[in-house]
Amino acid sequence: MDTRSIIKASAFLILTLISTPSNIAICCAFLDMLLTDGKLMATDVILFHLALVNLMVALSRSVPQTLTAFGCTNLFDDLGCKVIFFCFRLFRGLSISLTCLLSVYQAVIISPAITKLAVLKTGLSKGLVPLIIFLYAFCSATCVYPILFAVSKLINNTVPPYTYNLEYCFIPYPDATSYVSAGLINFFRDFVFILVMAMMSIYILILLYQHGKKVKSIRSSDRGNSEARPETKASRAVVTLVILYVIFFGVDNIIWLYSLSVLRVATLINDIRVFFATLYTSVCPVVVIATNPKVKMKLKRFSLKRLPQLVKTINPAM
Repeated sequence: MDTRSIIKASAFLILTLISTPSNIAICCAFLDMLLTDGKLMATDVILFHLALVNLMVALSRSVPQTLTAFGCTNLFDDLGCKVIFFCFRLFRGLSISLTCLLSVYQAVIISPAITKLAVLKTGLSKGLVPLIIFLYAFCSATCVYPILFAVSKLINNTVPPYTYNLEYCFIPYPDATSYVSAGLINFFRDFVFILVMAMMSIYILILLYQHGKKVKSIRSSDRGNSEARPETKASRAVVTLVILYVIFFGVDNIIWLYSLSVLRVATLINDIRVFFATLYTSVCPVVVIATNPKVKMKLKRFSLKRLPQLVKTINPAM
């Protein structure tokens, strides 16, 4: 392996090693809450689905990229490429739409009773499951067209113009119109979600600022308590996730816009774009674990339960 391949393999391996176990841990934590309490809060439902789709993004993109970087070949046939491309596009679209839904829901929850968003509090909670099902259907519908061209091998191993190249699978579009159209569909779909979540995040920040200013004017000693409120912590976590997604989305799409100006995109450029397209799957669970007290408590209990078993395994005499 040359230096570039080693760096690429290491980068995607790190993403896989972070995103896969951390997203599985979050899913297990919420499933345990469901079994223990019999239900999940609306925010927990969204975070559970977000962890699940991020896990699927890692399995459908980070894992194949890692294996390819380490020299594995012929990972998929044509049908396998169509399935893996569809899964990645679907779950990546769900990742951004669920993050958007999370930001909208958090903005609605903390909004004052006198605002227009307050009327959505009850309706959004009751209609959450149908809304998530709609997002699954919507993202599926917008991911069908590109997989029609997905193949595992190219004729004479020559990459033709207007080809989305991942090394283990390819999408050779028949012409520039198809190539640009497929990209624009995904771009505008994601851009709408980005725009909504950015607006909601700005609204959340304004509410947090106004609340902090009001509390400070009443009693400065209460400021520490206000910052420790669960709603405040949850809101800051949501804003953090949105900021990270906007950054990663920006890098991803700047590279995509550049690719429209050239006939053949260099493999390195594609690798950088794929890296930023999947980076959120590793960062998101870390933020959730670090900021969600219920998830931290469940994971801590899992660790305490496993510790005696590990000790016995290491030293059976104990």
